Amino acid sequence: MADSQKQIVQWFPGHMAKTRRLITESLSSVDAVTELLDARIPESSRNPELGEIIGKKPRIVLLNKCDLADEQATAEWIAHFKSQGCAALAVDCRSGKGLNQYRNTVRTVLSDLVKRNEERGMAGKALRIMVVGIPNTGKSSFINRMAGSAKAKVEDRAGVTRHNQWFFIGGGIELLDTPGVLWPKFDDPAVGDKLAFTGGVKDVVLDVESLAVRLCSILMKDYPDRLTDRYKIKDFADCEAWEVLEMIARKRGMLISGGEVDTERASIMLLDELRAGRLGRLTFERPDGGAL
Repeated sequence: MADSQKQIVQWFPGHMAKTRRLITESLSSVDAVTELLDARIPESSRNPELGEIIGKKPRIVLLNKCDLADEQATAEWIAHFKSQGCAALAVDCRSGKGLNQYRNTVRTVLSDLVKRNEERGMAGKALRIMVVGIPNTGKSSFINRMAGSAKAKVEDRAGVTRHNQWFFIGGGIELLDTPGVLWPKFDDPAVGDKLAFTGGVKDVVLDVESLAVRLCSILMKDYPDRLTDRYKIKDFADCEAWEVLEMIARKRGMLISGGEVDTERASIMLLDELRAGRLGRLTFERPDGGAL
């Protein structure tokens, strides 16, 4: 099986165009924006259109799923965003890790507004924050944690929030949830790959075996020990990525009639195990664009 030409991913359901309009229309009613990114792919999980839409609104970046990401790389990303004038926190919205810092961060970022409100006799006026991010970055999990109840729908698949919703999270802060929005086309195929690896793009729009081969190629280069530790394969330095996928399939006993390896089944398993964190903490990009 050879690796096919990388696909340019295009996945832009109609509701996402509506979401862009809703975000634009709602900006005037919020004081700041919280952007959730996947800590494993901070650049690829960032919608490049949002920066233009949001403009000069104060922004807080949450690097979610930090428990699945390389810790050193996450520290580098936090420093990177802070150097750009954005507050940044490493969090895990499902467990709540790091979220105890969020309310204080909001008040610090909006300290000038808080002071103006106090001077105008509006000390109790709520700080209103819009929550944005592409599908499956964890917006609903974040809001549920902060609100203390499962008020926002949570599913481990892309694109389940459909309408703007307000949530009071205490501390004089209200959050505006928005549906996850992708951009119409990923001009860089590697961006589509990374989103697919982490579940930000639905598998149905991609060839799962080609995707798994490209994942094997990255793991061979940046995290070869994970392949050895998890799948008990070795001596693959001179192999092609598709050969490594076949080795994984054989080690897991994924065979079909005649002893041929079932690479489709192995591909699905490999991607599922990556997303579940069974390959360890992985990050697929760094602020300087270099390999890990």
